[in-house]
Amino acid sequence: MLDSVLRRLPRPTDPNVLVGFDTNDDAGVYLLSPEMAMVQTVDFFTPIVDDPYTFGQIAAANSLSDVYAMGGKPVSALSIVGFPDKGDPEILEAIIRGGLSKMTEAKCSVIGGHSIRNDDIQFGYAVTGMIHPQRVWRNVGARTGDVLLLTKAIGTGVLSTALKKDCATPGSLQAAIASMSQLNRAAAEALLELLEKAGAASPIHAVTDITGFGLLGHAREMALGNPERGIEAISLEIDHSAISYLPGAADAAREGFLPGGLKNNLDFIGDCVGFASDVPQEVRDLLFDPQTSGGLFVSISPELADAAIAALNQHGVAARRIGKVIHKTNPLIMVR
Repeated sequence: MLDSVLRRLPRPTDPNVLVGFDTNDDAGVYLLSPEMAMVQTVDFFTPIVDDPYTFGQIAAANSLSDVYAMGGKPVSALSIVGFPDKGDPEILEAIIRGGLSKMTEAKCSVIGGHSIRNDDIQFGYAVTGMIHPQRVWRNVGARTGDVLLLTKAIGTGVLSTALKKDCATPGSLQAAIASMSQLNRAAAEALLELLEKAGAASPIHAVTDITGFGLLGHAREMALGNPERGIEAISLEIDHSAISYLPGAADAAREGFLPGGLKNNLDFIGDCVGFASDVPQEVRDLLFDPQTSGGLFVSISPELADAAIAALNQHGVAARRIGKVIHKTNPLIMVR
């Protein structure tokens, strides 16, 4: 629904808006000077785990992720809180403490925020980061021949749904929490270091993080390009066997713990995706699964793909090569 609404709205005319909402990018970018631009994003949601401190950590990591996905450095944040009027203050304190712990890890200062009385608990942040205007990563710009990298395993949506039904195993829940609370800072820093060594010509052509639209939803955004700005549409080939799946995620999908967001993603982008006959149904579901604080999805020149994976591994990021960019075909995305 939001996508159709945004298409009908006027685009920003301010020349200092380097990235607006025209390509559903991860964050907005506003030019401040020839050497500096500001990255802005906001995200908040209801609890997806039982422990309030952990929920605060996940919400913070998720909010920070969009800045990292643009290649920026988070510097400040404003908290967004919805909390029941008669809720336990200790729960609220634990949520905020958890968020602060991740913001401290990211060296991002929380400088205020806003709270409302709300029947459902909601928490997140509006985050501001800084970036050089010539080094902004977009979710479009992938080029034919590029290699596709993914820096985290997927499956948080189905595992969160299994948790709500008291059917998540301790091991799968622990793995999901570890993934969701892990900052994308190390991944972004590894890629930025690679760029410094690469010199003037950037080998990184498109970057996004995998969140609510699932891997295939964000892959679709990358594939669509931006013809109005001369960025042609391309197609993506994805190898389902190369993707890392969280422990227990395939079982949760197989047993039918499919979140509403997964079904919405399937309805929205299913026509853009083709599957080889040997791709199991549970894997197809997982590729549409909405993620919380998912990994970075990167389109990079093939010549430096191995160097990127090595750099990511050195920073403790278990990146995988999961596909490639090809000339535009129908369907837009092919999973083999």
